[in-house]
Amino acid sequence: MPDSTSQSLQPPRDARAWDVIGVGANSVDLVAFLPGFPEPAGFFSKMRIRRELYCCGGQTATTLAACAALGLRTKYAGATGDDENGRRIRAELVRRGVDVEAAPIRQAPNQHAIILLDERTGERTVLWDRDARLGLEAAEIPLPALGHARLLHVDDVDQEAAILAAEHARTLGLPVTSDLDRMTELTERLVAAVTYPIFAEGLAGQLTGVADHERALRKMRERHDGLLCITIGREGAVALDGDRFLHSPGFEVHALDTTGSGDVFRAGFIYALLQGWDAERTLRFANAAAAVSCTRIGAMDGVPAWNEIHELLQRGHQTLIPDS
Repeated sequence: MPDSTSQSLQPPRDARAWDVIGVGANSVDLVAFLPGFPEPAGFFSKMRIRRELYCCGGQTATTLAACAALGLRTKYAGATGDDENGRRIRAELVRRGVDVEAAPIRQAPNQHAIILLDERTGERTVLWDRDARLGLEAAEIPLPALGHARLLHVDDVDQEAAILAAEHARTLGLPVTSDLDRMTELTERLVAAVTYPIFAEGLAGQLTGVADHERALRKMRERHDGLLCITIGREGAVALDGDRFLHSPGFEVHALDTTGSGDVFRAGFIYALLQGWDAERTLRFANAAAAVSCTRIGAMDGVPAWNEIHELLQRGHQTLIPDS
């Protein structure tokens, strides 16, 4: 890596109060460690849970926690429940330096998930539930705060709120990053509203009817002129930067848990954008951040520090082995 990778740990500052405001989901996850993925018949049709633990996560909440770990000033807008899980997620965000004053508290159970974690590979299956009362209302979006921010990040959980926030941010000249992983009747509107559509693998194909990543992004280019990106798991990420198709390979790590790695990728992407880095360097940094997060258990608990990302960048594609 060039010496420029080892720039100051602190991102550039300006007079605005927030580097990143996030509108989207949070969750408290029960992680169940299994000897393999459940199957309808055979050895893995019935198995004992080896151990289990509670971890905080959720798309936007995890991204903001990762941004905060990188030194960015973050503010969260998303509803939490009034139960133990709601108190748990709010306390964890505050502990990690994320402002939650704009996050309303509902008389409802917090969003939660059961994560089935295959100990052999670190891959997981997520079973989640979210009370309809947790939906963010338009009036609860901190639109005035966007005038004091450098960037808005949204996910596709409360899509109407995300679209409204993104469209307002664009009128202020703010870049808008995104976490897009499901197809609904509002997905195309949300894609159009954000500056940097970052798709989970498969979604761009659903939107365009084209399975090939490059062809899908080029077809999407017909209606979106921003940097278009798809995360592709262990293979890293691909993007269309203007007319250039880029593939940034993933890093070789010994994965313990892939939960939240996509959210951490987006945090690395955001950090790089605010540094003013080019597309290649942005993708490489984001891939490294995601890779480090896979070497520990839990979404927020997997959030890496800047120096850990830098060490992996310096190591290159040699395998990273977790400490424990």
